[in-house]
Amino acid sequence: MSAPPLRTRAESGLRGRREGRFAEAVAALWLMLKGYQILGFRLKTPSGEIDLLARKGRTLAVVEVKRRATVEIALASIGSKQRERLIRAARALASRRASLRQLALRLDLIALAPGRLPRHVPNIFNDLDRSG
Repeated sequence: MSAPPLRTRAESGLRGRREGRFAEAVAALWLMLKGYQILGFRLKTPSGEIDLLARKGRTLAVVEVKRRATVEIALASIGSKQRERLIRAARALASRRASLRQLALRLDLIALAPGRLPRHVPNIFNDLDRSG
């Protein structure tokens, strides 16, 4: 048997973007099944991109979507730098939309892994702060 063909950097990047979009679509469907309204995908702000913006009741959830080999790796893949970037991006977005200003802002994570159901962790950074 011969080895699989090598992929160029551009091909790998395209594959990664496709997988990322698929993961975001799965995450959005999961949130909708839980009663969330999806307000946007891949929203650009001066501080960075927000994967998903969702609303449930009076809560505005800025959702980071992570797809990794295992759910545990996905859960561990978000750190303090990304936290700060997401907070800045969320505040910038909410300040530009009057309809969002009165909502309670929350940062969530959807962790995805092959063969596993998505795991939604609401208020991910409060959970990380408590764990050290």
